Amino acid sequence: MATEFSEFDVVKFEGPDSTKALAYQFYNAEKIVMGRPLKDHLRFAVAYWHSLAMTGGDPFGGPTIHRNWMSTGDPISQAKMKADAAFELFRVLDVPFFCFHDADMAPAGATLAETLKNFHAMADYLGDKMQTSKTKLLWGTANLFSAPRFMAGASTNPDPEVFAWSAATVKHCMDVTKQLGGQNYVLWGGREGYETLLNTDMKQELDHMGRFLSLVVEYKHKIGFDGQILIEPKPKEPTSHQYDFDTATVYGFLKRYGLENEVRVNLEANHATLAGHSFEHEIATAGALGILGSLDINRGDALLGWDTDQFPNDLWTMTMSMYHVIKAGGLGKGGCNFDAKVRRQSFTPEDMIHAHVGGMDLCARAFLTAAELIDDGNYDALLAERYAGWQRPEAKAMLKSMTLEEISARAEKDEIDPQPRSGKQEQIENLLMRSIYSAKL
Repeated sequence: MATEFSEFDVVKFEGPDSTKALAYQFYNAEKIVMGRPLKDHLRFAVAYWHSLAMTGGDPFGGPTIHRNWMSTGDPISQAKMKADAAFELFRVLDVPFFCFHDADMAPAGATLAETLKNFHAMADYLGDKMQTSKTKLLWGTANLFSAPRFMAGASTNPDPEVFAWSAATVKHCMDVTKQLGGQNYVLWGGREGYETLLNTDMKQELDHMGRFLSLVVEYKHKIGFDGQILIEPKPKEPTSHQYDFDTATVYGFLKRYGLENEVRVNLEANHATLAGHSFEHEIATAGALGILGSLDINRGDALLGWDTDQFPNDLWTMTMSMYHVIKAGGLGKGGCNFDAKVRRQSFTPEDMIHAHVGGMDLCARAFLTAAELIDDGNYDALLAERYAGWQRPEAKAMLKSMTLEEISARAEKDEIDPQPRSGKQEQIENLLMRSIYSAKL
């Protein structure tokens, strides 16, 4: 069936000298980097929600984006038209993965049973589409935040019936994720938090959230799902405070409920900045704690300060993010999902293609530059020099065997007198600036 994307040719790699707007300059999927094809490092995915469900509406104005599947036929017919368009978009971008929310894939019914029936019908339809497509499922998730029943949370809701509804929804979403060959399952607690402590029992809500996640992990093993379970941190918006504030907070939560070896994080750039961090900080933190799972690629608007979900365009930030991805051992079963949307004034199908092409090219160039940074070794050498003192035997002993008294005695005996040493920040910034913007790719 012809869709709004059917008229477009597949976007191909043409190299840095190409002047063609719909061509990849840096994303050469088959290029071998650090022993593997670039596509296997980045594992790009299109988000089914923003890309196929957004209308361009905002708090001050109605929809500006009108797609055929939004206005033609009954809800299931519209969902099938959306799926047809989605796989045409995947074809044009030549992207290996996509991600879904249940609510964006299938329409809600009048009851839970009807909603689940619609969901499974659309899962079968997507499964048929995938049989003739190169694009596979990176991860699935449940929308447990949009419907009014979730206004006080899902697993943390004071109403146990909402907990039960949410458990049923997640159970079926996990089933469909496994059915479609998904490699991860994501939980994002969009309203797992509070507006005010005046009506909140925080300990009870955290215990409920911990129980819910434990049930998810148990079910993963019961059905033989070999993918990763991921939590996506976000500090605020829509709630004033969310329990999955950032990577460090999530890790503390996982440790509290004994899940640190079962669950990893899906990190979003815009969520990092809302938490007062950088994207690379969150990635480096997850890498240091051993819980890096996958990435949602986007950016915010520093002038607005909320979750604008724009496509990325900052080479420096993305390069340093990719550097920390490589240092953490890569994304494994995760990938780079474009949880991003075109702007309100960008309403044509071509605008959506341009947005993804630019984002994929930026990430590819950033990864190639980060790999080059690691390969030439100059940056890592400066870092190693700063911590070189810890390679001395007496320094290693302080971290392994010496007691506080022994360390104190040694410091007094040797009359140590540490002197300030330069952190060489400006030198490092200059090195990175020259490397990033003049990389020979």
